[in-house]
Amino acid sequence: MKKIITIIILAFLLSPALAQENKEPFRAYLINKEYNVYLRIDFYQDNISVPGQDLYGKLPGFLSKQHNSFCWLITSAEVEGNKATLQMINDYGSEDLTATLTAENDSVYVLKQIEGSTLKIPNNGKWLKLPKTLELRRQ
Repeated sequence: MKKIITIIILAFLLSPALAQENKEPFRAYLINKEYNVYLRIDFYQDNISVPGQDLYGKLPGFLSKQHNSFCWLITSAEVEGNKATLQMINDYGSEDLTATLTAENDSVYVLKQIEGSTLKIPNNGKWLKLPKTLELRRQ
């Protein structure tokens, strides 16, 4: 009987650690497998570095393609509830856009282009336009 009571007390004490709620939805690594792109973000501390491109310094995040150095830099992000408004530029500095990133739930995010240039990524020697609305999943 003492063992059962001890187990119940331990389970009660450990339950908050096991039921962790994502209190910072905009600190994440998100991917879209269809277009082979990923989004690395931390809108709370703006401490993301683009791999191999430290020249840009610390940023709120970036969008890039797997196995490619091209990226779209997130220069600013304003979080309001489960939605963030982003200002993005390509790594050449020649194109920019405004987008929103919405956390639909714990694992699904939607990136929506609002105005400005179209998100394009290199694909087999050509530019591939990404859809205006892109679903990403947390990894």
